[in-house]
Amino acid sequence: MRRDYPAGHIVAMHRHDRDQLVYCASGIMQVETSGRLWMAPPQRALWIPAGEDHWMQTMGPVSLCTLYLRPDTRPAGFPDVPQAIEVTALLRELILSAAGISADYDETGRDGRLLALLLEEIAWAPDRALPVPQGRDRRLDRICRAIVAEPGDNRSLEEWALQVGASTRTLARLFQAELGQSFHAWRAMVRAQAALPRLAAGDPVTVIAGDLGYETPGAFSTMFRRFMGRSPSRYFAG
Repeated sequence: MRRDYPAGHIVAMHRHDRDQLVYCASGIMQVETSGRLWMAPPQRALWIPAGEDHWMQTMGPVSLCTLYLRPDTRPAGFPDVPQAIEVTALLRELILSAAGISADYDETGRDGRLLALLLEEIAWAPDRALPVPQGRDRRLDRICRAIVAEPGDNRSLEEWALQVGASTRTLARLFQAELGQSFHAWRAMVRAQAALPRLAAGDPVTVIAGDLGYETPGAFSTMFRRFMGRSPSRYFAG
């Protein structure tokens, strides 16, 4: 299925009885699953297993391709948790072609063979997961929500500790225990995600870097490349 959505369109929390592949042929979609935030640009698709609660919001105009696949057709070893998948040129064409296939397709015909190849390509595609985990502790959750809303906030962990009424040591321990990483690493991940719609819109890297709290474009580019595998100036090129 392929549909176009305007900027700011929200699909409320829901679930499906089939596995779902979410792919933005153009534009960027933000998706939340199991307390994790994902950005889905055209370079990545998001695999959402059947029964997984999720909601979605467009970060600009989006041309969305959605595939629904029966769980019993899932290849062995396929993830039963949400996962971001790198979209190669071949996988992109397979997704675009499969988006027009009806639910009652002939499994032994061309459509069935196309979907079988698509599933095989997904199974071989590199995992490019970059979910932003959200905290469960109320103090941690308060910090996470504030930084997601304003990624350029440069307050230190010590300053946040005073803000939420916890010690710096407690917050550092919570970041590791609940989010699996340090405060600085988590904030950098949020900033990498936040840069995607700005880059897609053509904003200058120098402006994005400053808005996200970096003193130099070079420091921002180093961080972005570490998470995304490409420099910000080349991420949406070609």
